[in-house]
Amino acid sequence: MAARVLPPPPLPLVLLLLLLPLSARDTVAAGEDFPRDGRVIDLDESNFEAALGVIDFLFVDFYAPWCGHCKRLAPELDEAAPMLAGLSEPIVVAKVNADKYRKLGSKYGVDGFPTLMLFIHGVPIEYTGSRKADQLVRNLKKFVAPDVSILESDSAIKNFVENAGTSFPMFLGFGVNDSLIAEYGRKYKKRAWFAVAKDFSEDVMVAYEFDKVPALVAIHPKYKEQSLFYGPFEENFLEDFVRQSLLPLVVPINTETIKMLNDDQRKVVLTILEDDSDENSTQLVKILRSAASANRDLVFGYVGIKQWDEFVETFDVSKSSQLPKLLVWDRNEEYELRD
Repeated sequence: MAARVLPPPPLPLVLLLLLLPLSARDTVAAGEDFPRDGRVIDLDESNFEAALGVIDFLFVDFYAPWCGHCKRLAPELDEAAPMLAGLSEPIVVAKVNADKYRKLGSKYGVDGFPTLMLFIHGVPIEYTGSRKADQLVRNLKKFVAPDVSILESDSAIKNFVENAGTSFPMFLGFGVNDSLIAEYGRKYKKRAWFAVAKDFSEDVMVAYEFDKVPALVAIHPKYKEQSLFYGPFEENFLEDFVRQSLLPLVVPINTETIKMLNDDQRKVVLTILEDDSDENSTQLVKILRSAASANRDLVFGYVGIKQWDEFVETFDVSKSSQLPKLLVWDRNEEYELRD
């Protein structure tokens, strides 16, 4: 009868770790070692995956040491990192020398420097917004916020509005089923704040200028604009209101807002002025705002030659042209001048 060979007893955990390849041991050991105190941490191919495994929100700068833009970005990240670490949903800032660790850069599609990515529970989202510290913090704070916040009191509404700041529009639902808003909170998460108030006083109704429920209030704090939607909360009506309200009634055209137009399919009624900050222009913008509120199927915008002459020249308009000039623009090559 053949002798029965018994399996060897299980190895102690310590011995198992010693038998692991060095890179694997580093991954196991590194999990607890990432600082969360607001410093920008260095990552490489040996510890990147470990960082993703233990850090819920990781903002990564894939850089090259010789890159001028990267050098200018570094102090902005140093300034932003402690603010991001102090959020209710902390964000850790890290950097990877993707010129040295090219395999890591290639894995995440890095083809230029700097490339910025926010990893949310390990899933990367490329960040293309402002790189200034204060704006970067505001943008990333939005990315990690709930899709829709539930507000249970007047004070909660006040705190939500104050904490949201002025960089993004916000949509406040009153007496609205949060399941109706959830879809758009997810879809437009990067572009707006969404909240549903479950309990509120008459003072809030007066402050936000609605007199019945359900009501959805769209607010652009930066432009001091507010619009109101009473329904119907079905089919495409709700999304049309949200989509159209992502932009202010009248858009000042500049390098930032021009990007906002990319996701909007409406034609733009563009008014070209000599100087969009003078008193006459301010009065004209008020008139444009009235026109825009009556016609949400178009985007109304304005730009001053003094503020952005290179953009204005693409429409064959210059300081010698008769101003203001009005045209309808489809954001491609086509535009139509109007008297």
